[in-house]
Amino acid sequence: MDSQVLVLNANYEPLNVCTTRRALGLLMLDKATIVSNGRGVIRTPTRSYPRPSIIRLGYMVRRPRPHVKLTRQEILQRDNHTCQYCGRFGVRLTIDHVVPRHKGGEYSWTNLVTACADCNRVKGGKTVKDTGLRLSHEPVEPPANAAYLYRRFLETNQEWRPYLDGW
Repeated sequence: MDSQVLVLNANYEPLNVCTTRRALGLLMLDKATIVSNGRGVIRTPTRSYPRPSIIRLGYMVRRPRPHVKLTRQEILQRDNHTCQYCGRFGVRLTIDHVVPRHKGGEYSWTNLVTACADCNRVKGGKTVKDTGLRLSHEPVEPPANAAYLYRRFLETNQEWRPYLDGW
């Protein structure tokens, strides 16, 4: 009952991920319909209910475009767990300000990168120009598309891919 179910808007835009329990509640109240049922059934003493994988709301939900939250985990994901100065993968990584805060650098996607402890120590409170280090990639905000936002669910729910790739 706690497995994930993809919730689609009336126009098939991905909205959210909920539990099977919540999805069954929406189905029983006729607020949603099943789009994909590849997980069998849920049996009660008197009835059997299909166990949904993807549901679609019967009405349109208007919401602003999503943005990727600026967190340590998202910065590591964007930079592929690689030091942006020397290119080492999977070592103890820290978050580094390209332009240090005390020199006017801000806490934003374009000023934060991952760095190994050695490169971060070499750079210290200096700018990239002052140290001679070079960034392997220019830091940018990752795309807020559905495939990126729901990527952690795709390993266990491959049937969702056609509904996430178009958005």
